[in-house]
Amino acid sequence: MPLHLIQDLPEYSALLDRLRLEPLVAVDTEAASFHRHRDRVYLLQLSTRSETHLVDPLAIHDLPGFGELLADPAIEVVFHDADYDLRLLGYEFGFRASNLFDTRIAAQFLNEPGIGLAAILEKYVGVRPDKRFQRADWSVRPLTQPMLEYAAMDTRHLPVLRDILRDRLTERGRLDWVEEEFALTTAVQWPAPESPEIAALSMKGARALSPRALAVFRELYVWRTRTADSLDRAAFRIVGNEGLIALAERTPTDPSALTGIPGVGRDLIERRGTEILEAVRRGLAVPEADLPRFPRAARHRPDPSFETKLERLKALRVLLVSRLDLQPGVICPNWLLEGVARESPATLESLAQIDGIRRWQIAQFGPELLEAVKLK
Repeated sequence: MPLHLIQDLPEYSALLDRLRLEPLVAVDTEAASFHRHRDRVYLLQLSTRSETHLVDPLAIHDLPGFGELLADPAIEVVFHDADYDLRLLGYEFGFRASNLFDTRIAAQFLNEPGIGLAAILEKYVGVRPDKRFQRADWSVRPLTQPMLEYAAMDTRHLPVLRDILRDRLTERGRLDWVEEEFALTTAVQWPAPESPEIAALSMKGARALSPRALAVFRELYVWRTRTADSLDRAAFRIVGNEGLIALAERTPTDPSALTGIPGVGRDLIERRGTEILEAVRRGLAVPEADLPRFPRAARHRPDPSFETKLERLKALRVLLVSRLDLQPGVICPNWLLEGVARESPATLESLAQIDGIRRWQIAQFGPELLEAVKLK
């Protein structure tokens, strides 16, 4: 029976009734950030061990009941790279997961060289996913049958992959490690999106601009964001970052000056030239005292004790990479090593109070962390 897109509320409700009886449901979403400005869920894929279903969130408004299914501790929900999907589901619907298995995290703790879904599916399940629709526009309707088949692949094999990875983790004594990571993933509090005025200052290349050019760039960035939002079109499809930087550097004030600026094509000038020039003028009109400036970086005061401890911790991590057969960032990322060096805990209890430390890290090499920061 060919896949079809569930767009009928009674059919969707009947599906949820069946899924609530399942011990495991694999989940994935499709967005359209390559095409749309507003990142949202345009397709929901759901698989049990025997069936796969596709749900249309554009037709089933607010996905009633799905949040309760995700949050049900009796149902294990399987994702690959859950953070992205849970972020989308959280921002748009307020949904959160409870009982999670993330095959990407599992692959990391098995030190797989490739942790993308395609790589681990091919290795463990012998399936090579079709990549034709990686940048498809999932907001369009109707979705073609090949698109539906492609989307179904993202969850159809996740239950089997979960079983294989879980068994491997159990064999290596690491299941409790990843379960701790899974629990932390479900507890993440995602920050509210930044305003375009703030986001503009974090764009690549912005720090190289003079304060005046930065004011122009900020106005251009805000204009582009609002235009992209009104059209629901990806911002780079309005004009790329390189074009905004070039406009800010050259500060054109008349239509003829727009010609020849890198990243600013003739079609953009014809359609949006007046708006671009108005944004440039707003930036040029910002009073000198109100020009945006980046705060000066705090002067680094040498701390030989901290640096010595950090070097010892990094040397320890090199040994742990070999011993545990894990990547350095999985064992202990740099920011956490710096926190340990800064706090210099003397006991396992005080080590456990450091923000970001895991129980499995304390159990596996906690005493060695304490020894590395001990003053000698």
